[in-house]
Amino acid sequence: MKDLPQKRILIIEDDAHIAEGLKLNLSLQGYEVSIAGEGTSGLRLWKEWNPHLVVLDIMLPGLDGLSVLRHIRMEDEKLPVLILSAKGGHDDKVKGFSYGVDDYLAKPFNLEEFLMRIERLMKRSSWSRGGTVNEGLEAEEIKNTYIFGSNTIDFGTMTAQGAHGMIHLTDQEVRLLKVFIANRGKPLSRKVLLEIGWGYSGETTTRTVDNFIVRLRKYFENDPVNPVYFKSIRSIGYVFDHQ
Repeated sequence: MKDLPQKRILIIEDDAHIAEGLKLNLSLQGYEVSIAGEGTSGLRLWKEWNPHLVVLDIMLPGLDGLSVLRHIRMEDEKLPVLILSAKGGHDDKVKGFSYGVDDYLAKPFNLEEFLMRIERLMKRSSWSRGGTVNEGLEAEEIKNTYIFGSNTIDFGTMTAQGAHGMIHLTDQEVRLLKVFIANRGKPLSRKVLLEIGWGYSGETTTRTVDNFIVRLRKYFENDPVNPVYFKSIRSIGYVFDHQ
C-alpha cells in the first residue's frame, strides 16, 4: 500500500520559539509544516504552497493576522484557519469569527487541546476541499459571472463586457473587483483595499488604489467622471454601489 501524502500546515507566527515548538509537535503527528514569521511572507507562502490548514497569529509585523485572514477568505472560503493569539478577549474572538476564522485559541494554550483542534479542523478540510473561488459570495456570484447595470464580469475567463466594449482583466483587477463585490454597499478605506486586495507591503501606496479605480471607472462607468458604481467617499476611500 502506498503512503498517503502528508497534510500541509502553514504556521504564520512571529514568535520563533512558539512556531518551532508547534512545528515539532505537528510533525510528530505526521503533518508537513512550514513557518512564516510575518504577514506578507505568510500570504506568499500560502499562495505558493497551498496548505490544507493555516495556524495564524493576530499580532504580526507588517501585515496583521486579521488582514491576512481577510485576504485568504477572498480566495478560499473553505480553507480551515485557526487563530492562535494572546488577544483572547470576547471582542477579539467575535471579530475573528466575523472575518471568517474557523477556530480561535488564546495564548497561553494547552498543547493537547491545540492538537485536538487541529485534528478536528483537518477532518473538516478533507470533507470540503476542492471548492471554487467564488463560494464565499452570494448566490448570484457563485457562478463565476457577475452582472451589474449593463456590465458583465466573467471571472472564469478573466474578461468583462463593460460600458465601452470587451475587456481583458488582469489578476489584480480581478482581485480588486472581488473585494468590492463581496463588500458592496460598504465603504472601504484605501488601507483596507491595500491590505485585502494587495496583501499590503511598503512598496504599494494608496495612489496605487486610486489608479486602479480610474481604470475600473473607464471600464464600467458610462460617464467615468460621474461614477454610478465605483464612488469616492471623501476622507475615507471608495464604495461599490450596486444593490
